[in-house]
Amino acid sequence: MPNHAISREDVHAYSEACSNMGLDFQPLAARLIRSQNRLKTFLDSEFVEVDPMAGQIALYMFTVCLRVFEQAGGRLKKVNHQDIRLAQVRVQKHLNTLLPLDDGFSDRAKDIERRAQPHLLDEILWALYDRDEEDKKEQEAALSPKQSALIYIMLWTAVEALDNKWTAP
Repeated sequence: MPNHAISREDVHAYSEACSNMGLDFQPLAARLIRSQNRLKTFLDSEFVEVDPMAGQIALYMFTVCLRVFEQAGGRLKKVNHQDIRLAQVRVQKHLNTLLPLDDGFSDRAKDIERRAQPHLLDEILWALYDRDEEDKKEQEAALSPKQSALIYIMLWTAVEALDNKWTAP
């Protein structure tokens, strides 16, 4: 059973704060990754061979997800292999609903009920699919629909696992 959802306003504010930190976010991101190394290893294994650039974007977005949980308060325990497997099962049962990888992917993802932390997942979808061109930073790489979908699915799995280990305040 998912936790109470972190509010949309808080998720957006915490995410924007990470973005606004620029390079100052790197030491914080490194600390956050060390706290959930098992999930980082999972993400790396999904991207390192297939698409290293998308993997770097996913890693950054993963650290933002970790920061959102941290800023929301409560207690976040370390995710283990079993937590990842359970999260994968929860996500995989919805994959047919998400396909095909077309312009409707984001809307179909938002329509899935009982996602852990839906506002955080919607923020990820916004960043991957729905942002205006003027919101994108100059140095950001363009992602294909396949890359965006893979990043979303991996981060959805991570958020499910994290939510399972999070005790809300």
